[in-house]
Amino acid sequence: FITTFLEAKDLSEEDDRNRLAYCVTDVPPWYLCIILGIQHCLTAFGGIIAIPLILSQGLCLQHDSLTQSHLISTIFFVSGLCTLLQVTFGVRLPILQGGTFTFLSPSLALLSMPEWTCPAWTQNASLVNTSSSEFVEVWQSRIRELQGSIMVASCFQILVGFSGLIGFFMRFIGPLTIAPTISLIGLSLFESAGANAGNHWAIAAMTTTLIVMFSQYLRRITIPVPTYSKAKRFHTSRVYIFQILPVLLGITLSWLICYLLTVYEVLPSDPSKYGFLARTDIKGDVVGQAPWFRFPYPGQWGVPTVSLAGVFGILAGVISSMVESIGDYHACARLSGAPPPPRHAINRGVGMEGVGCLLAGAWGTGNGTTSYSENVGALGITKVGSRMVIVASGVLMVIMGVFGKIGAIFTTIPSPVVGGMFLVMFGVISAAGVSNLQYADMNSSRNIFIFGFSMFTGLVVPNWIFKNPSAIATGVVEVDQVLHVLLTTSMFVGGFLGFLLDNTIPGSKRERGIVAWNEAHHEDLDDTLESGEVYDLPFGLSSLSSSSSSCMWRMPVCPPIRPRAPTEPQKDSLESREGAGKANATQIIVGVAL
Repeated sequence: FITTFLEAKDLSEEDDRNRLAYCVTDVPPWYLCIILGIQHCLTAFGGIIAIPLILSQGLCLQHDSLTQSHLISTIFFVSGLCTLLQVTFGVRLPILQGGTFTFLSPSLALLSMPEWTCPAWTQNASLVNTSSSEFVEVWQSRIRELQGSIMVASCFQILVGFSGLIGFFMRFIGPLTIAPTISLIGLSLFESAGANAGNHWAIAAMTTTLIVMFSQYLRRITIPVPTYSKAKRFHTSRVYIFQILPVLLGITLSWLICYLLTVYEVLPSDPSKYGFLARTDIKGDVVGQAPWFRFPYPGQWGVPTVSLAGVFGILAGVISSMVESIGDYHACARLSGAPPPPRHAINRGVGMEGVGCLLAGAWGTGNGTTSYSENVGALGITKVGSRMVIVASGVLMVIMGVFGKIGAIFTTIPSPVVGGMFLVMFGVISAAGVSNLQYADMNSSRNIFIFGFSMFTGLVVPNWIFKNPSAIATGVVEVDQVLHVLLTTSMFVGGFLGFLLDNTIPGSKRERGIVAWNEAHHEDLDDTLESGEVYDLPFGLSSLSSSSSSCMWRMPVCPPIRPRAPTEPQKDSLESREGAGKANATQIIVGVAL
């Protein structure tokens, strides 16, 4: 009897820990939405600012911090705008949108082509006049090329999403295609991580150590924080602060230490000496030069240009982004207490991400948008699955994009600190790709061959093409450019080989991992809201489209006609959730206030 009682108590405590404070359709108090929205912005901060900093090297902007700050502000603005569109009209789950690393490899491959290689004088800070028309044309011509390629390639994602073709494509894409594709995204960026970290390995190692320590060793440690509530007055609550913001804490501490080492002249002031790039004052008065308000707008860098090579290269990133996002939708549904997303919601989500990429290309971020896995994980920590919190995050990111000083501050992060962050971030991306192999039978020699061959060839071929750029000579310039971009994009080479071999070498669906993959991404959950409450279109559009007199319900993005359910039971279930959630508002505020 005692054993049974203790087991029941343990189960009860576990249920309490796993219970959501607010589910998808709940609306927390406005102040809680703002505080949790800030937390989601900070969680995505590392990935969002990393993309412009990496692209700045291919765009010849290493010595133009002010333009880098404009790119950071633009990507914040567009990320917030796309988040609002996705939560309102897309998949309608509490999932944040931001820049995607899947576009980085093809973008850098495009910029590495001979006609887009940076002139030698742009690598020398003493020769760069950032206000000269010659320098402005150098970097703007490159970002316009990226803009046009992204905008055209995003039309494919819009078509696949809103037409419902994504379900057809997913029949042929399994773990052995996804694993090398995602893993090679991180592995292909090792040079960027090494170049930044190599500017001062001690600072980079310190940043990496702090992030690893916070995210792995101290994640179960709670910090007592004083707080106030009407019921308990002044008291302390224990918060998993290291688990919530490990990247932000690691970067901030390293940034502060670099500032102190700069003030006390511990770091060398001579640009020719090792460690100079770890100083925090080498960017000059970029914060003072940046305007307080700067409103990003479409075409701010000029009229986009399009090339066939760029479009085909970005298409590889688009396909990878779609596959990754579908997995994020199901993970987000599980953590936010929602039922598995139906087909029409997934179609809208993928299509809306295509619209986001189109907007990102028009605004000139040099990148696209995708769903952020980091913020999906944050839902499991805060136990708040309300989409109104993500709406608040979107509004906050739009505001951050309008304030020019915010983007300027981020450009002053020393490159060794950024390199230390890259070591952790790109390593996690590579491992996340490998984790998809858990669904396949890795005792099978067939699967081992496919994965190993795809990974190794995905590293060898791009490396050889980079060293021998003149090897591709078909006689047709456009074909040469397309092949150059595709064959220097690691994730395309590895992903294409994985896709080809997995669909042609004989093997059962269970052996290939298709059965386990489908079960993991379509399993039903208990105690969830009705699907229609979560995924139907807003503003009464669903009732309009699903009426028997309308033919809109036949569209792949509209919910089907469903019989009307009694309203009373739904009302009771919602009220019980709301009552259970509001009691935890103070604890949630404390959990993210720092």
